Amino acid sequence: MRIALDTNAYIDFMRGRERQVTSVSAASQIWLPLIVVGELRAGFAAGTRQSPNAAILQRFLNRPRVGILAPDEQSTHHYAALYVSLRSKGVTIPTNDLWIAALVVQHDLVLCSSDAHFDHFPQIPRC
Repeated sequence: MRIALDTNAYIDFMRGRERQVTSVSAASQIWLPLIVVGELRAGFAAGTRQSPNAAILQRFLNRPRVGILAPDEQSTHHYAALYVSLRSKGVTIPTNDLWIAALVVQHDLVLCSSDAHFDHFPQIPRC
C-alpha cells in the first residue's frame, strides 16, 4: 500500500496512535505532501519544541520508504477538477487540503487523515 499522510495523521503516528502506526507500518511507500511538511514546520515554529520536532521530522523524512510530494503542472489539473467537483456541490474546504487531495489523486495514493472534509472525495481511498 502506498499512502500519503495528512498533517493530523503524521501527528497521530508520532503520538503512537494505533490506527496510524498500523497504516504506516504496513505501507510500502509513505508520502508527505509538501503542503503537510509546511504545515508541520509552521506548527513547530509557533510552538515551544521547534528544534526537537524538526529533528524528529527530518529523521522520518530520511527513512528509505518516505518521500515528499511536490505539486507540479499536472497537479494543477487535478486541483481544478476537484475544485469544480466541490463547487458544483456547494462545498468548500481549506485550500491546503485541496492541494493535498490533488496530489493524492495524481499519484494514486491512499490518504491517511482524520479530516472529515476529505469525505467529499469518494475517489480518494482512506486509511
